Amino acid sequence: MITAIREVRRAKGLTLDDVAQRCAPPTTAQTIGRLETGTRTVSVGWLNRIAAALEVDAADLVRLPDRPEIAVAAVLDGNGAQAPRRAANVVPPRGEPGLIAVTVSGGIGDYRAGDEIWCARLAPEEFASALNRDVLVPRPAGRFMFGRLIGREEGKLHLLPLGAGARQQVIADPAWIARAVRLVRAL
Repeated sequence: MITAIREVRRAKGLTLDDVAQRCAPPTTAQTIGRLETGTRTVSVGWLNRIAAALEVDAADLVRLPDRPEIAVAAVLDGNGAQAPRRAANVVPPRGEPGLIAVTVSGGIGDYRAGDEIWCARLAPEEFASALNRDVLVPRPAGRFMFGRLIGREEGKLHLLPLGAGARQQVIADPAWIARAVRLVRAL
């Protein structure tokens, strides 16, 4: 089995010892190193322990033949594009349970026609985690509202719709909302 343990660990800025100490129960940096390089066989148990330590899904640590990786050619920041300091790959996004999507048919706010906005459904007790984020909120009769969640008080959500000159909307007691977590855009 080919794993991406090292790539995920480095992407999170963690040392071998950091991961070893985060494992439950803790292990040694040497063991993590051997699992990364393949000199020790990675069992399902080890895969789950390391995934928990890295706070990712175990599937994110396994390279599957039908899940292509894309080589990172450059890193872009305020100084322009530079070559990466070390070889890196990215994996195309994959759906997860509980995600719903919003497709954009006409440009509005930061979104363009053709965009897909992937959203994670949240129960009422999780609404606070979506403050200052774009959310989809169900309305009566099969309608929805999409906008920035700017406040929450006494069961009422305050949303700022997308677009210039839009006025704040207040929605009372929705059963759920969905926080935007990923933008998929073709260029």
